[in-house]
Amino acid sequence: MSPRRPLLSAAVFGLLTTLLAAPATAAADLPFRDPALPLNQRVDDLLGRLTLDEKISLLHQSQPAIPRLGVPYHKNGTEALHGVAWSNDDNNGWSQTFASGTVFPQAVGLASTWDPELVKKVGSAVGDEVRGYNSADPVAWGTQVWAPVVNLLRDPRWGRNEEGYSEDPLLTGAISVAYGKGLSGDDPLYLKTAPVLKHYLANNNEYQRSLTSSNLPPRVKHEYDEAAFRPAIAADAATGVMGSYNLVNGRPNTVNPDIGGLVRGWTSKELYNVSDAWAPHALTDPEHYFDNETEAFAATLKAGIDSFTVDDNKPATMTALIKDALAKGLLTEADVDRSVHHALSIRFRLGQFDPDGGPYAKITKDVVNSPANQRLNRETAGKAVVLLENSAKTLPVDPARTKKVAVIGPLHDTLLSDWYGGKMPYKVTPLAGIKERLGAGATVTGADALDRVAFKDVKTGKYITVTGDSAAVTVSDTTPTAASQFDLTDWTDGVSTLRNAGNGKLLTGNWGTFIANSDTPGGWFVQQQFSLEKQADGAYLIKYVGYEINEGWWSPPNPYVTIDADGTLKMGAKADAARFAKEVLTSGAQAAAAQAKAADVAVVVVGSDPFVAGRENHDRTGLALGDSQQDLIAAVLKANPNTVVVLEDSYPTTMPKVQGKVGSLLWTTHAGAETGHALADVIFGDVNPAGRLTQTWYKSEAGLPSILDYDITKTGHTYLYYKGSPLYAFGHGLSYTTFGYQGLKLNSGSVRPDGTVTATVKVTNTGKRAGDEVVQLYTHQRTSRVTQPVKELRAFQRVHLAAGQTKTVTLSFKAAELALWDVTRNKWAVEKAPHDVMVASSASAVRQRTTLDVLGEKIPHRDLFTATRAADFDDYAGVELVDETKASGDAVGRTGAGDWIAFKDADLRTGATGLTAGVAATAAGRIEVRLGSPTGKLLGTLQAPATGSVYTYTSVTASLTKAAGIHDLYLVFNGDLRIKDFSLTR
Repeated sequence: MSPRRPLLSAAVFGLLTTLLAAPATAAADLPFRDPALPLNQRVDDLLGRLTLDEKISLLHQSQPAIPRLGVPYHKNGTEALHGVAWSNDDNNGWSQTFASGTVFPQAVGLASTWDPELVKKVGSAVGDEVRGYNSADPVAWGTQVWAPVVNLLRDPRWGRNEEGYSEDPLLTGAISVAYGKGLSGDDPLYLKTAPVLKHYLANNNEYQRSLTSSNLPPRVKHEYDEAAFRPAIAADAATGVMGSYNLVNGRPNTVNPDIGGLVRGWTSKELYNVSDAWAPHALTDPEHYFDNETEAFAATLKAGIDSFTVDDNKPATMTALIKDALAKGLLTEADVDRSVHHALSIRFRLGQFDPDGGPYAKITKDVVNSPANQRLNRETAGKAVVLLENSAKTLPVDPARTKKVAVIGPLHDTLLSDWYGGKMPYKVTPLAGIKERLGAGATVTGADALDRVAFKDVKTGKYITVTGDSAAVTVSDTTPTAASQFDLTDWTDGVSTLRNAGNGKLLTGNWGTFIANSDTPGGWFVQQQFSLEKQADGAYLIKYVGYEINEGWWSPPNPYVTIDADGTLKMGAKADAARFAKEVLTSGAQAAAAQAKAADVAVVVVGSDPFVAGRENHDRTGLALGDSQQDLIAAVLKANPNTVVVLEDSYPTTMPKVQGKVGSLLWTTHAGAETGHALADVIFGDVNPAGRLTQTWYKSEAGLPSILDYDITKTGHTYLYYKGSPLYAFGHGLSYTTFGYQGLKLNSGSVRPDGTVTATVKVTNTGKRAGDEVVQLYTHQRTSRVTQPVKELRAFQRVHLAAGQTKTVTLSFKAAELALWDVTRNKWAVEKAPHDVMVASSASAVRQRTTLDVLGEKIPHRDLFTATRAADFDDYAGVELVDETKASGDAVGRTGAGDWIAFKDADLRTGATGLTAGVAATAAGRIEVRLGSPTGKLLGTLQAPATGSVYTYTSVTASLTKAAGIHDLYLVFNGDLRIKDFSLTR
């Protein structure tokens, strides 16, 4: 979600006096109030009593009370990604109200446990706390929650990586089902909360996210992106989806017809789908997809979005547009009724129309941050920790033999939250957790280990200085004072923050006139971000790298620090940028090394700030930890070989300066209030780490494709298709003990498409400590009509084993899950083929393997004599997938001369003599029909005339040189045109 939150006038809030209207006496005995009646009958009864105006009001995110029927106020959208985070608060002008409850590890950390049962407990605790807040203030805290995020972590540079679970759809599905089930509760009818999955569909880049289109060939769409959303909906662990800002194949997801069609087909329950904030308005600006907002809002409703997340708590604009659409025949009252039925079905299941409020109404705010939830938080944070390296065997540290510990680094004594995290009611930092674990008998010291620097203007010799109570920033000091000294934190991706030593505040962009007035990086526009660009002569340019919004919002065209004649710092062009000498007054690495040298063990806590160098609306460009943090690690390692490095961030991170030199390395997300306890538990061996990575950690960003390229089958990325050697593989994670695998067996050496594969394997703890192993089952299809994954996760289980203990682990999957999307017939197909079945401790660590013969079908040769959708190609180069119409359908659009699509293994029978195609073009073009390759034998040329619009198609025919037999057929484009379908003729 992207909040747009202008404050409201006081007059608007006069309406709030009726928001929580008690049931009207006349309505108390109406049928919809009777819990004994079937749900659908109750919904129909209430729906039939509503006026058209009342029904329209229920299409908004902020739904007013209807006092005459005793219908209470309802608001969608409490954020609950890893704890109750925030809600747009009607009581306070639709500003954010942050929760102060249990902040669990970030979503990617929850998934790193590979423990669905544990994640379900977390979801249940979060659901309880939502109910607790709702019981105290039902206006501010609604019980429809916008969580979990199930977008696949396809690209590690995605700014919102912390919000998702995994690059793998099966793991994402399992964790989302668990979290969603916890949020919604175990009652067969009633809902503790109503989870909504974010963000449908293929939303994995922030760059121009309302303007970019995710190009999804059918196999990628069905086998990968949709596969992440289907499990939670099919398991009734979610009550709807949120449409994402981006486009898919040229059509904005706000009007994606799959939201009202395909997605609803995954369950027999009613779904209640919502737009993302402001997204319906984006259809006209900046997307310019519709000519006016009446058309846009009508199309949104017809496509399957039931709730408009627009205009804060002011439904007047939406109401007027819906009424206009009804008057113009773009909508019918039946369209409105359908969506209102969906809305009411969820509200009934939330207990809003039961006399007693339903089974979850008794939950009070006493549950918030309860001791039980604190214990669960600590357990979860510990189980999420991943041991990346332990060749040095420094871990676990023996607490009985450790008297002096140096805890060092920018995150050693602080805990950070994120945009979708709540306020922590208490904080156990790494330093505090280690001190508590070792007790009074040990000396534990701490240090930020930051460089203190000063920036001297090369031209004038004066220093950047914070002046007076206004905290204005000028170049004025002639020698460094506290006011002209800054503590530099070099986070990730070359982005830093600068905290003034004089007033303790961060340097802030302030819309172009710099000040130093911020306590922390934050806000929607994170203006405390800078990069230091070293020049050939050693001088530095300072560049503001706060959010450069690409959707028509403020974006500094000239973001470099310049100096006015009076010494004031401003923003300007690079050519006018001031040049600074960076003077290091105190070296953080040197101070840390001295402290580490005197300790028995050094713990270096480095990582990211969730608001810096990547977040909603801001992707990363690189993966590297900041240079100064890497230098800190190197200095401490040199001073004390007994060093443990803790990397605390939310995405794959490289450390090229010290790669291969860190012998004991732990990774954790920003894990909430219990981070310090959890790290101490792991470091001192009270918890044996068993977290596992949920995405591939590449060695660098150098080999990654464009973040806008979603076709993983072509780019060869994610563990599914990546053939390179990763830094750390999907599923990787070490332990303080060792595990052996023996005797992999299948229930049968062959399986039919309707069968089930059951694998058993003996797993033994071969070490001296109890520990958990995550047993992972992968398959690989050896032969296929299409490119198959290198391997694909089919099942997993986290298993606890005492030292020396052996357990037989059983993992199973349905043979139907081996199906591919057959583009030749638009259906799922299980191919006849041998499969490797592998049990592994990660995607790159196979422990046992065997072979399974899948008794599926051979996909027949393509029949191009029947109507063939152009988008159902087998291969392509250069083309993009586009919308056939604004309502439905995919087509192929050309982006460059010589681009092509291929249809493999086509049966031309005794000879094709013609081709008929549906084409659209704003200017005349042509399509060459070639055999065998894009430059193969030319069979004929189809001339595509200008049709006046990319949505106006005409049927065009071309004669072909007769060709017979089985061949690959290529359509090669010249001209800016679209093709929706074609067929061969004889």
